[in-house]
Amino acid sequence: MASSRKLQQSPKPGKRIAVALSGGLDSVVLLDTVCKAQTKAATQNKNQAKNQIFAFHIHHGLQKPADDWLVFCEKLAKKYQIHFDFRLLHLDNSGEQGNIEARARAGRYEALSDLCEEYGIEDLLLAHHQNDQAETVLLQLLRGSGVAGLSGMPLNREFGRGTSRNQSLTLWRPLLNQSRQELEAYAKEHQLKWIEDPSNQDLQYRRNAVRKKVIPALVSIQPEALANMARSAELLGEAQVLLNRLATQDGKSILSKGQLKVAPLLALANQDLPAANNVLRYWLQTQQLAMPSQERLQAWWRDLAHVKADARLEWLHDARKIYLWRGLLQVAKTDEGRWVIKALPANSKKMGLPADWVKVAQESNQISLRERLGSEKIQIKPKTPRKSLKNLYQEADIPPWERQAPLLYIHDELIAVAGIGLSYPHLIASGKRVILEWVQNPVK
Repeated sequence: MASSRKLQQSPKPGKRIAVALSGGLDSVVLLDTVCKAQTKAATQNKNQAKNQIFAFHIHHGLQKPADDWLVFCEKLAKKYQIHFDFRLLHLDNSGEQGNIEARARAGRYEALSDLCEEYGIEDLLLAHHQNDQAETVLLQLLRGSGVAGLSGMPLNREFGRGTSRNQSLTLWRPLLNQSRQELEAYAKEHQLKWIEDPSNQDLQYRRNAVRKKVIPALVSIQPEALANMARSAELLGEAQVLLNRLATQDGKSILSKGQLKVAPLLALANQDLPAANNVLRYWLQTQQLAMPSQERLQAWWRDLAHVKADARLEWLHDARKIYLWRGLLQVAKTDEGRWVIKALPANSKKMGLPADWVKVAQESNQISLRERLGSEKIQIKPKTPRKSLKNLYQEADIPPWERQAPLLYIHDELIAVAGIGLSYPHLIASGKRVILEWVQNPVK
């Protein structure tokens, strides 16, 4: 994922909000209403500090006109005199349609959260509307999803942001009760221009098929169909809040630091399968994964019932991998990333590598990345011997799938191991120092 060009320097301190801008009708209308509301508020209260508005665009790179869409969005941001930035997702269009949709969706949200983290934004506005909500509900119904899936998209929700996840990001959908017809009327009234994505006409994508064939048929039968489905989704959302509360109670001995303990989960399933399904769905929700179909849930229970206590298991769900390891179910982090050099503040008490030594090594191409062979050793603590990486990984309880990051060498010496640390003999406590960190790429 790459970035970026920025119209302006980082703005003055103040409240900052961002709009996800694709260039389509929905996001153009959203951006226009947000900017007009800002202007109106500033006129009514001149002493009140203006919010900083950002427009963030995600370039998927899947279609030829994508470059033109980026230019369009950048010009639109310049017209409104707001801040603009973008991310380029490295996706390909190989594989099944559904998989492409899932990877694009996951990559889009991760990219947006990264941008929000970079600019210190806590509120991100998305342009989903009533038609999108109806399509989501119908798609979830076709998949056989439960209450969580059928509750559709909430008006707002918390979303962990960026790679650090230290601060929360709230996603807002202010247009969720507006129909596309109403947005089109607004756009024509205010003479707005937008772009049309030709992929929205491709009926190979299930959402497009529902949009073009099913929704019009339902509206012809009952004009209030979209509003009624949106209301049903809202009511189901309230029911889901109660189910989540029940899941936290039933899962007291099952949910553990973002993981699921399989033994008590199976015990609950044997006693009360609906309750166990609710706990499992709640856990997936906390991991920001889509709700599984009933068929997939049944397949998972079969796997768990027959797997041996010390065995490993791997599932692929919503473009993410779920592993069973040491009796725990956990969602794997991406195994792709990069080594980053970070300077330590002068007053930091943390030990680090000599900055000049690392810089010279960089300039002379003496920093290299190597795959693990199995015999490597490193000392990461004072007054301790060098230990094999195998022992260090085991002591740190690092799962096997998170041991694939390349090892970092300087002058043919092993200096840094992701998840383990830096070579202690090379660390200093004073002077200009840097640390090396393995930063995982957002999940695509």
